[in-house]
Amino acid sequence: MERSLELVNMTRVQEFVLLGLSTRPDIRDVLFAIFLTLYLLTLLENTLIIYLICSHIELHKPMYFFLGNLSCLEMCYVSVTMPSLLMGLWTGPYHISFTICMTQLFFFIVLICTECTLLASMAYDRYVAICRPLHYPLLMRPQVCLGLALSSWLGGMLVSVAKTTCIASLSYCGPNVLNQFFCDVSPLLNLSCTHVALTELVDFISAIVIFCGTLLVALASYSAIVVAVLRMPSAAAQRKAFSTCASHLIVVGIFYSAALFIYCRPSRIKSMDLNKVLSVIYTVVTPMCNPIIYCLRNKEVHVVLRKTLHWP
Repeated sequence: MERSLELVNMTRVQEFVLLGLSTRPDIRDVLFAIFLTLYLLTLLENTLIIYLICSHIELHKPMYFFLGNLSCLEMCYVSVTMPSLLMGLWTGPYHISFTICMTQLFFFIVLICTECTLLASMAYDRYVAICRPLHYPLLMRPQVCLGLALSSWLGGMLVSVAKTTCIASLSYCGPNVLNQFFCDVSPLLNLSCTHVALTELVDFISAIVIFCGTLLVALASYSAIVVAVLRMPSAAAQRKAFSTCASHLIVVGIFYSAALFIYCRPSRIKSMDLNKVLSVIYTVVTPMCNPIIYCLRNKEVHVVLRKTLHWP
C-alpha cells in the first residue's frame, strides 16, 4: 500500500505544457506582433480612463466609479492571460509549474466573476438613472456604489477559492499537455485522471449563480430601460438613451455569449480549438473594446480628454 502511494506521488504531474494559441511557426511571429499591440493598446486605453476619472471632478459620479473599477479589472484581466499567450507565440509550447498554473487559474476566475458582477451593477446604475431619476442620488449614493464594487470583488474571490481548490485537489497523472494558451478550467478537467463529477458540479453551479444570475440582472435592467425610453416624449432623448444602451448591450452580449458557452456546461469541452477562439474573445477583444464603447464614445469623457490634451 505504501509503495503504491509513493508511486502515485512520484507520477503526479508537477508541471504542464501549454500549447499556446497556435503551434504553426509560420504565423506565430505575426500573431505575436498583433497580440502584443492589442495588449499595449488595452493597457493604454484603460490607464487613460482611470487617470481621467481620478483627475477630473466632473467624472466623480457613480457611472464613472464603476467604469474606473472595470478599467482596473480589465488591466488585471489581460495581464493574467496575455503574458502566457505571448510567451506561447514567441517560444512555442512551453512548461508551466503546477503552482503557477493554479495561481493563474485563481486570478482568472476572480476577475471573470468580478467582471460579471460589475457589468450587472453598471446595468442597475443605468436603470436607476433612467427609470428612477428622482431617487438616483439616494439609491446610488457613494456608500451603495462602494458596497456594490466591494461585493463584486469579494464575491469573485470566494467563488475562485472554491473552484480553484476543487481543481487543484484533483489528481493529474499525465499526460500534462494543455491545448490552451493559459490555465483554464476545461483543459485542466480534461487532464485529470480522477473522477471529476463533484468538481464539474461545483463549476456548473457557480457558473449558473454568477453568470446567469448577473446576466438576468443586466437583461432585466436594460429591458426596463427600453420600456422607459419608449415612453419618452422627446425623440432626441430616445435616440440618446438607445445609443447608450445599445453600446452597453453589445459588450454584455459578446462577453456573456462566449463565457456562458464555455463555463455553463456540466461536462468537459472536447473542441479545444473552439475553446481557444472563444477565450480570445473575452480575454482579449472585450477588454480592448470596453473602454471605447463605455467611455471614449461618451461626451463627458470627450470634454475632459480635450482638456487634458489641451485640444480646442
